Amino acid sequence: MINLPEALIWYAVFLLSTTAHEAAHAFTAHKMGDSTAYNTGQVSLNPLPHIKREPFGTVIVPIISFFVGGWMIGWASTPYNVEWAYTHPKKAAAMAAAGPISNFILVILAGLLIHIGIWTGLFYAPERITVSSIVESYNTGMHVFVTKVLSVMFSLNLILFVFNLIPLPPLDGSGILPMYLSDDIGRKYMKLIRTPALFFVGLFIAWKLFDLIYFKIHLVFINLLYPGSNYH
Repeated sequence: MINLPEALIWYAVFLLSTTAHEAAHAFTAHKMGDSTAYNTGQVSLNPLPHIKREPFGTVIVPIISFFVGGWMIGWASTPYNVEWAYTHPKKAAAMAAAGPISNFILVILAGLLIHIGIWTGLFYAPERITVSSIVESYNTGMHVFVTKVLSVMFSLNLILFVFNLIPLPPLDGSGILPMYLSDDIGRKYMKLIRTPALFFVGLFIAWKLFDLIYFKIHLVFINLLYPGSNYH
């Protein structure tokens, strides 16, 4: 049975996290010379420009994924000038890296807020961890809501961070690789990964790989969040 309040929390956090991810791409590109996304209003934490650009990835897919698996995945996109990217492959790679970095920052922020709650005696580490429950409250009401938001923020941003770093097109991880290549090889590589057929193959392989590694990585991060807890 679908827990509607929990679904709404997941979706609200998904919108925040995805918007931060795309805004980070757009902001980095703007600072490095490509204002394409900036000019369409995507250097913003307002989710509407991102939803309008990718309604399927920002609305339909997250909802379906929650109904199927109990957690959300989805996507948005940031427009950029392809000629700028080919001319400056390392700048384009920095733009690609900015999105996952924003999600990692949100993981750290959620972890910090969880520990503040624990230090102040409001929260505690539960006996059993799930993606929707990695911290619990001694109190009821708003405190329970806050622990749920922080749990989802931690888990969902870790999902987005890990998934997007898989180095297969069309994911950000594939766009980061030119940072470590010469400009000439980087340009050839960028042309290769823009092959449409590779998008579908890359997504298929990435999804299978993610399914194998994510919960192991989540467990590692939970044990880093709670040192000495030995969750398994």
